[in-house]
Amino acid sequence: MADQTQNKKMQKKVVIIGAGPAGLTAAYELCKEGVPSVVLEKDDVVGGISRTVNYKGYLFDIGGHRFFTKVKAVDDMWREVLGDKRFLRRSRLSRIYYNKKFFFYPLKATNALLGLGLWNCFMMVASYAKAQMFPAKTEKSFEDWICNRFGRRLFETFFKTYTEKVWGLPCNEISADWAAQRIKGLSLISTIKNALLASQAKEKGDIIKTLIDAFDYPEKGPGMMWELVAESIQKKESELKMQTEVSKILWERGKVTALEIEADGKKELVAGSDFISSMPMQELVRKMDPPPPPEVQAAADKLGYRDFLTVSLIVNKADLFQDNWIYIHDSEVKVGRIQNFKNWSPSMVPDPNKTCLGLEYFCFEGDGLWTTEDADLVTLGTKELGILGLVDPKDVEDGAVVRMPKAYPVYDGEYVTAVDTIREFLAEQMPNMYLVGRNGMHKYNNQDHSMLTAMLSVKNILGANYDVWGVNVDNEYHEEIKEQDKPDLTLLGSTQPLVPKRIA
Repeated sequence: MADQTQNKKMQKKVVIIGAGPAGLTAAYELCKEGVPSVVLEKDDVVGGISRTVNYKGYLFDIGGHRFFTKVKAVDDMWREVLGDKRFLRRSRLSRIYYNKKFFFYPLKATNALLGLGLWNCFMMVASYAKAQMFPAKTEKSFEDWICNRFGRRLFETFFKTYTEKVWGLPCNEISADWAAQRIKGLSLISTIKNALLASQAKEKGDIIKTLIDAFDYPEKGPGMMWELVAESIQKKESELKMQTEVSKILWERGKVTALEIEADGKKELVAGSDFISSMPMQELVRKMDPPPPPEVQAAADKLGYRDFLTVSLIVNKADLFQDNWIYIHDSEVKVGRIQNFKNWSPSMVPDPNKTCLGLEYFCFEGDGLWTTEDADLVTLGTKELGILGLVDPKDVEDGAVVRMPKAYPVYDGEYVTAVDTIREFLAEQMPNMYLVGRNGMHKYNNQDHSMLTAMLSVKNILGANYDVWGVNVDNEYHEEIKEQDKPDLTLLGSTQPLVPKRIA
């Protein structure tokens, strides 16, 4: 039996598209099994959205990437690669910044009262009372759902602006079912009760919604993890080809046979027994040769993505605010979130007398923000910090811009049918093509989910039968902790914030 397993492994050569967390995890697991693989990455750095960028010695992430998981296999891999000495234990602090004031999330009554003022708080309660007496009879939109449970005043203060910044959709075009799943079980009254009675509830053993208060973080950012994995796999059974574009996916008679790749202006074929893809599902379909049936092409065309750019600014101040990151709810600026990388790890900022901020702008590839020149984006970010009252613009001494296309798959009214159509085609015609990761599966996976899909796909290649699409399917929010949660879960459902759906 052992000989049969070994022979099966020796017959395998796995070709992996993408050197992000999913692709590199797959290669790492294959190395453990003694199975050769080749990883193809079109960029010049590994890590995908989990990379860490080095600008003149200042390190910054593309978003924030906490190392927190309920998946033991994932945590074991993190520890195996990085070791405990390279991990920092960080206290979590992320607040809402609105009208030049900080607000805790979840709500703390005293903080909200002092920040909003007695009159605003009174008007919010009055707005809530009105919503209870005259609710929207049909909760069609996100706006309807929130207003019915929190009142219009609170909706316009804390929900509307940030939601529209992130998703690029008006709140009255986002479906109510997203809100029901994303903010389930909460209302203004329950929120106030949680804020006022949290200690009593804890003493009684009641389960209330809360957020993780600490997480692990690599000393020099998440990119450190994936650079070490890349080094490890190249010392074993895997080849890593950087700046290599997959131009065609060649298939016939019910399987993928090879990939046509292009690097340095030269094309070649890479054959394999099995293929793992973390490239955007839409691109995967468009690169198939011969083209798939029209209905599959049409399904791919229906998939949407939200893009993302980071304006990293070096500020000549030792300390600014104590948060790891803050949410910007002011409508007068375009920035949606601001990361304070020094508070993630002091090693991210080489000069202790300075600070490095990451201003995050959500956009669509090709729109006005996306196409703005880097220097103009640095100017915009500097100006907006001044408008917000967080930084004196004259203290900003330098900056850099990183664009990340297809950062978030969009869950609109058509995506489920589109993904199912593509999945069915792949299952019938390309069973040796395994989809993994956020973009590969068109699923809003966090890093740990992406890694888990890769781990299970490797097991399936070697003969197992795991439901990879069963990873990350329920509606539990990533940061919710309940007393009955078990830390040793091997698999998990969802730990991600849901993506809104446009009203059909």
